[in-house]
Amino acid sequence: MTMDRINQAYDYLKDKVNAKPDVCVVLGSGLGDYADTFSDTQVFEYGDIPGFPVSTVPGHAGRLIFGQKHGVNIACMQGRFHGYEGYAAAETVIPLRVLIRLGITKLLLTNAAGGVNMDFDPGDIMIIEDHMSFTFLTPLEGPNLDEFGPRFPDMSYAYDKKLVGALKDAAKDNGIPVRAGVYAMMKGPAFETPAEIRAMRTLGADAVGMSTVPEILAAAHAGVGSCALSCITNMAAGILDQPLTHEEVMETGKIAADNIKTVIDGWVQRMA
Repeated sequence: MTMDRINQAYDYLKDKVNAKPDVCVVLGSGLGDYADTFSDTQVFEYGDIPGFPVSTVPGHAGRLIFGQKHGVNIACMQGRFHGYEGYAAAETVIPLRVLIRLGITKLLLTNAAGGVNMDFDPGDIMIIEDHMSFTFLTPLEGPNLDEFGPRFPDMSYAYDKKLVGALKDAAKDNGIPVRAGVYAMMKGPAFETPAEIRAMRTLGADAVGMSTVPEILAAAHAGVGSCALSCITNMAAGILDQPLTHEEVMETGKIAADNIKTVIDGWVQRMA
């Protein structure tokens, strides 16, 4: 049972964590070293936490880090979990639900995404203002976990306007250009077909990826304010006459990483 695994992990961490976190940041590929800037750091390997899944994706360190930055008690996930790794949707959000029980009230998610909007370029940063899911999978499936939230949560304000505004302000104050748009989720691990990308563009998607939506659903269920940003690491299938590779995703992510970490840091500073 998912709740049993959440309880196991919570019981393991609750007396070990020195300062209960208020903010959680999920760090995607190439961003993990942002946690190196924390003070009073505590590090837990995913594999050492009872009930936790284990990340299998290259570039995801698989560590949960607690610390302080700009006076904010913060938890960072260095790596996340995906349905294409074989995890059920409810399993992918076990860590987030543990952190919700530990006290987080604000969430910032990051991801790598393909550009669907023809005006985007690899290396762009997109702040997510809404999403659409083509996976038809949800971590809220099955018996409702009443201690987290209601059976039918409202998704109208899943992306908290104040937190999204703080991301935009952090980028503006540091002179970093950002896009804003709609994120579409596919399960993967295969990249999308050109026909799928054309359909998404017609429906209003600006970027596509394989994560983030389950965490947004779990956060909205629990009333946790959320925001998210995508690094556009490549143009989606059919836009450029070249094959898509994970190596390209990783390489472009490294180039954009410093700007993304600057935006994250400015956002955290505004949470103080």
